[in-house]
Amino acid sequence: GGGGGGRSRCCCCCCAPGSPPPRGSPGPPRGRGHRLLTPWPGPCRVATMDKILEGLVSSSHPLPLKRVIVRKVVESAEHWLDEAQCEAMFDLTTRLILEGQDPFQRQVGHQVLEAYARYHRPEFESFFNKTFVLGLLQQGYHSLDRKDVAIVDYIHNGLKLIMSCPSVLDLFSLLQVEVLRMVCERPEPQLCARLSDLLTDFVQCIPKGKLSITFCQQLVRTIGHFQCVSTQEKELREYVSQVTKVSNLLQNIWKAEPSTLLPSLQEVFASISSTDASFEPSVALASLVQHIPLQMITVLIRSLTTDPNVKDASMTQALCRMIDWLSWPLAQHVDTWVIALLKGLAAVQKFTILIDVTLLKIELVFNRLWFPLVRPGALAVLSHMLLSFQHSPEAFHLIVPHVVNLVHSFKSDGLPSSTAFLVQLTELIHCMMYHYSGFPDLYEPILEAIKDFPKPSEEKIKLILNQSAWTSQSNSLASCLSRLSGKSETGKTGLINLGNTCYMNSVIQALFMATDFRRQVLSLNLNGCNSLMKKLQHLFAFLAHTQREAYAPRIFFEASRPPWFTPRSQQDCSEYLRFLLDRLHEEEKILKVQSSHKSSESPGCSETSLQEVANKAAVLTETHCTSDGEKTLIEKMFGGKLRTHICCLNCRSTSQKVEAFTDLSLAFCPSSSMENLSFQDPASSPSTQDDGLTQASGPGPSKEPGVCNASAVAIACDSVMNERMVDSPDEFCCTEDTSVPNDSSKMLVNKDVPQKPGGETTPSVTDLLNYFLAPEILTGDNQYYCENCASLQNMQITEEPEYLILTLLRFSYDQKYHVRRKILDNVSLPLVLELPVKRTPFSSLSESWSLDVDFTDISENLAKKLKPSGTEEACSPKLVPYLLSSVVVHSGVSSESGHYYSYARNVTGTESSCQMCPQPETLAFSSSRNHLLGRESPTVVIEQDLENKDMSKEWFLFNDSRVTFTSFQSVQKITSRFPKDTAYVLLYKRQNSTNGLNGNNSTTGLWVNGDPPLQKELMDAITKDNKLYLQEQELNARARALQAASASCSFRPNGFDDNDPPGSCGPTGGGGGGGFNTVGRLVF
Repeated sequence: GGGGGGRSRCCCCCCAPGSPPPRGSPGPPRGRGHRLLTPWPGPCRVATMDKILEGLVSSSHPLPLKRVIVRKVVESAEHWLDEAQCEAMFDLTTRLILEGQDPFQRQVGHQVLEAYARYHRPEFESFFNKTFVLGLLQQGYHSLDRKDVAIVDYIHNGLKLIMSCPSVLDLFSLLQVEVLRMVCERPEPQLCARLSDLLTDFVQCIPKGKLSITFCQQLVRTIGHFQCVSTQEKELREYVSQVTKVSNLLQNIWKAEPSTLLPSLQEVFASISSTDASFEPSVALASLVQHIPLQMITVLIRSLTTDPNVKDASMTQALCRMIDWLSWPLAQHVDTWVIALLKGLAAVQKFTILIDVTLLKIELVFNRLWFPLVRPGALAVLSHMLLSFQHSPEAFHLIVPHVVNLVHSFKSDGLPSSTAFLVQLTELIHCMMYHYSGFPDLYEPILEAIKDFPKPSEEKIKLILNQSAWTSQSNSLASCLSRLSGKSETGKTGLINLGNTCYMNSVIQALFMATDFRRQVLSLNLNGCNSLMKKLQHLFAFLAHTQREAYAPRIFFEASRPPWFTPRSQQDCSEYLRFLLDRLHEEEKILKVQSSHKSSESPGCSETSLQEVANKAAVLTETHCTSDGEKTLIEKMFGGKLRTHICCLNCRSTSQKVEAFTDLSLAFCPSSSMENLSFQDPASSPSTQDDGLTQASGPGPSKEPGVCNASAVAIACDSVMNERMVDSPDEFCCTEDTSVPNDSSKMLVNKDVPQKPGGETTPSVTDLLNYFLAPEILTGDNQYYCENCASLQNMQITEEPEYLILTLLRFSYDQKYHVRRKILDNVSLPLVLELPVKRTPFSSLSESWSLDVDFTDISENLAKKLKPSGTEEACSPKLVPYLLSSVVVHSGVSSESGHYYSYARNVTGTESSCQMCPQPETLAFSSSRNHLLGRESPTVVIEQDLENKDMSKEWFLFNDSRVTFTSFQSVQKITSRFPKDTAYVLLYKRQNSTNGLNGNNSTTGLWVNGDPPLQKELMDAITKDNKLYLQEQELNARARALQAASASCSFRPNGFDDNDPPGSCGPTGGGGGGGFNTVGRLVF
């Protein structure tokens, strides 16, 4: 008894083998596809087949014997069986498959079930029905739980066996509902993987329509609950394989039904952005990233970053968990999506999230570099996070302690892949050390470790940093950005106009772009000092390292504004520059005296004490030699010396004097300057107060406007050049009488304006310098010493400055007409000029600076202070090459109105002027006479007119807040294109400098980026302000987002100068480019 299906076992003798069937027993069935291959065995014998099989698998017979008997049972499947007999066999084999005690039993169950179902398909179809399958899925099988993977495998195999049967459609409908229920129950990875196998083979079982979206969302949630607690490699590999099967199923569904993709991704984001502390989404979600089309990055990231319903805490969690996905070994494109989300957040200026996530995850990302499978993606994310985190070194310094060990480890293995990786890592490290160069103690071990790998060029480093900054990320939605939206593509920082302060802004930018001067200022140790130089150092540091597009120099403006300058009114930039340099010079002298005293008095002492120190500083100046070590920074960088000779044309006595200067004021030749004047009625001037704009021609007697008389010039020059010098080393004296015409009271000895090709008469800066250095007859108002005779003045430069400042005297006061005027003549600006310097013993280190002339006196008639004394050694002047560094332009027709802006580029003293001045292209403008004073050599300025296109690169236009790229061609053509825009102040940098100003540019990494490392006080201030700026931008972006639907961007910049003419104090002053466009209403 106990046969399958409730059938009783027959034990009568007639059923013995070989006996005929009982009477009345039915014969073998016909039809239905059955065939009779063996003699009719009798019903009782067949009925025992399931029991024979059951007893066999549980017996103790040897396994080979069991296999032989099982093979016979499988072969007997071809025999005819009635429905009850088939059902008994299906029951037994199902029990063996699901409850088999060992692999052999389960294998026997599969083999026998497959054989009998193949030959008895209708009976198996009847057996494997909806009720049976539903019972397995909802109730399990005997002791087997319904969530056991064996049940899913059994159903999977059953579907394969009845695939061609009509009833399979009912099973498909049943399974569409059941698999959704199963997924909602959050199955384990193994069960979910087996279910994925089933659905992959039988896509008809996947829910359809709206249920397909729900199924995908639930499957995403299920993946988010996956966990692998094992640390064994075998289990980990199996876990990864299971997750891959599930993710592949989702990919197939997304391809078959694209409408399910976006809801699935929304569910992914909902899972990773959850702030529920009790739930941590699985890293297995990373397996889905590779299946998301890259074309959707832009749309999805924009949707995420602009959705007002996504809170910052949720976005932070999501980003952190996406970064965790870098640990998933087989995931692809995770780094692409992480970087895209980082850029998207930067584009909408959610900097707080970026800062928090970077500081929280940067070490984890760096740690992923140790693992080869995830190293490429980790390096990409690490590079972006570090290069974009430019407001503070905090993130970079979190990984600095781990860099050396990583480098040594990869250098030791010698693999090609490791070497290629180290090259990329080295480039990243150099960029970061360039950006934060003030930490030599941290960086020196790293520099030593990576010294064998190539270092990127400074240009490449700047390009990488500029492209990676958060503020450089564009956002098509944020068309209504504020005026201060982030650093421009130039990488330079503008200066905000505080109300007619363009005169200061243009000068400061020119000084900042004077590279050697900037480096010297930044390298000064001024801790505890509240001097103007300290404020200039602070301003330079912010211009170099702030994240702002433009910086507001309020503190420096208040400290550096001359007392007679009326706030918020237009002023003369040349006057401001002269005052600034003089103030810095005098201040440093006082500080040197203070530091030399051993008293305990602090710098913040009483006014009486300060006055005493100032007096001592003046005495010190008069009694000590100004060697290079004792000179102030202003003297070293801008100080030069000018020697003036005065020769009486009657008594032949001569006198000379050496004067210090920081700039040379160049007058226009009267023959050309009177033709192009702009007058302004004094009544129309906003103020009748003298604003310091009236200037003389520079050191020496003023050269009055007049008419050049060629005959008088020739007579005067001949009379001087025919003189013979007395062989006395102490003085010059004239030995021959010279007749001077009586009508030459206002005649000037000057250089003719050179005729340019094509008949043009545009004067050059070279011409103005030659005119400045030319001999001049002093008569009339300029008569010197002798009451009844004329004198001849000649000037020579005896010591050249590092930076030659030239001011073109375009503004003057006409006493005859009582009007202020501006000379609008175009002046050609040579890129390179060679300045004649005639060195004498007076210009040696033992010679002192002028005792009775201050820096503020250089625009007055210095010749009137000369005293007869001194000697001169006859020596040939040396031509010192200079390169144009900066040009300050005045736009306007009056000295009381208009706008200043500047062109500038980086020029250092290490550039070779020989390479920049090819001799065949040299144009020399010399005097018509070869000798000016006896046996002396010419004192003319040589102009180098270059066509080297490389010289015209790296020029910037600084126009208050706006900084743009430009070219030297634009600088040259500015006046021809905009007649009211004229060059006013020029800065030239001396080439082949050997004074050691760049000696601190250590090759050991102390000056990694060319500029000295910032002091901690400055670095902290910049870091604090950068973080504040990012917070301001984020708040502004959020406010704009609330108004985006109705925003209309129409800008009228505030705080510009009074008249605001073309090329005036607006964002496009000087014709530097178009203004802000009006942006139409945005529709999303």
